[in-house]
Amino acid sequence: MPTKEEIEKVIEWCEKKKLEVGRTPILEVNPFKDMDWLRNKTLIQIDRPLEVADKNGIVYDSTTRTLYEYMNGVWRRIEPDLPR
Repeated sequence: MPTKEEIEKVIEWCEKKKLEVGRTPILEVNPFKDMDWLRNKTLIQIDRPLEVADKNGIVYDSTTRTLYEYMNGVWRRIEPDLPR
């Protein structure tokens, strides 16, 4: 699972992309394939409703600054690993 720093890196990228494009929703090919937890995700979807989002990607909700992934039939919030 991801670290807090990795989650923050993805969120900052999403915020930057949202400012660049100037509209939502935004669908982008995943540029973070080097991160283990994002290796199999094809898309990053910024402000796309979960009801219509591609289940093979992740969704960034800019109103709550939260990332979601589809797992076991539901969209769940991506949380950082607990420190050991």
